Amino acid sequence: MTDPISDMLTRIRNAGRALRPTVAVPHSRLKENIAAILKKEGYVADVAVEGKVPKTINIKLKYQGKKNVIEGLRRISRPGLRHYVGATKIPRVLGGLGVAVVSTPEGVMTDVQARKKNLGGELLCYIW
Repeated sequence: MTDPISDMLTRIRNAGRALRPTVAVPHSRLKENIAAILKKEGYVADVAVEGKVPKTINIKLKYQGKKNVIEGLRRISRPGLRHYVGATKIPRVLGGLGVAVVSTPEGVMTDVQARKKNLGGELLCYIW
């Protein structure tokens, strides 16, 4: 697999369209941090890491009626084309209604947190 973050976002997107209650994703620390941001921002109901050596991240999706709370996910920085931004150049997603996930020297955080700490980094994805 060449882009595991894109695979994670695609699994979440497909599970939401199929109205699945949960989705399982292979574990990595970066994907665990992105899932924790999704939970903290209210896009998913729960995140749990399970298993010993082949760990998996189980993400419980959140719905409003028969509509998924996550309307869209978009991968920005890819293995073939990295996208780095400074603290002043971090974009706002849908005028502040969405979240941009940024990998900074202090860890993975949202665009709002990165602007507060005046940190730039790799722009991973947009969530709205």
